[in-house]
Amino acid sequence: MRGLLAAMSLLLAAACGPAATEEVPVNAEDVMFVQMMVQHHRQGIEIARVGTARATTSELKTLTAAIESTQQSEVEMMLRWLHSWDQPLTAATGSHDHHGGLPETDVKRIQALKKSGSVERDLLNVLIAHQDGAVRMAGTEVSTGANPEVQEWAAQVQASRKAQIGIMMDLLSRRSS
Repeated sequence: MRGLLAAMSLLLAAACGPAATEEVPVNAEDVMFVQMMVQHHRQGIEIARVGTARATTSELKTLTAAIESTQQSEVEMMLRWLHSWDQPLTAATGSHDHHGGLPETDVKRIQALKKSGSVERDLLNVLIAHQDGAVRMAGTEVSTGANPEVQEWAAQVQASRKAQIGIMMDLLSRRSS
């Protein structure tokens, strides 16, 4: 009887013990995507700041301010992910070369924006190309990542950046008319 009581006690303790926590999957593609997007977003923030400071069209000023704010929040979120996964915040130099590297905007183009005589046209062209890079990177994560939260966010990035590109294409076409 004591043996039965002891066994029952063990089973009861096991049943009432802490629930097993299911670990959320993270693969190399998730880590690579987040590391790359942190850098890409930081560059996007720099580009957006030029627009916020120099644009004269209220729509473009509002758009660039929104891009700056959103991407700063997203950088903070991505850094939290990397910390929680015990991953470095940046990848080793050259570690992403096998998939084409980081689609980044040439630093010289960003510097030229700060002095551009046609800042709105140039800004729109740089931002359209930059946000298209984000759309492509997010598409890769959606198809190859393992972490559901990161994949869901990547799909949101695709949708929001495509919408931004549409707005910017419209603004650009109005400038050309």
